[in-house]
Amino acid sequence: MLHDVTAATHQGGYLIEIEFDDGSRGIADFSTYLTRGGVFERLKDPAYFRQFTVDQEAGTLVWGDELDIAPESLYAQATGKGLPAWMASDEEAAANLRYAVQQ
Repeated sequence: MLHDVTAATHQGGYLIEIEFDDGSRGIADFSTYLTRGGVFERLKDPAYFRQFTVDQEAGTLVWGDELDIAPESLYAQATGKGLPAWMASDEEAAANLRYAVQQ
């Protein structure tokens, strides 16, 4: 299920507290994006990183017109609930399924 980002607050460094439309909230650590290169290269600049906004139409975080991150990824990272099965790797999907069956 897709959950839109409704609010976000910088928590220092590369941490952002994110709130979602289902009331869930958590802190996402964006330092993992710093080694990805490409469009994520600009996130290494702390001043640029802090310029994120919530795009209400897209339901996600954006940095200007150049960069946004899928809300499913943000939800998984901030809440620890994992990616939807259609986005997860085979190994991660299997782990999520095992966890769900145990519940």
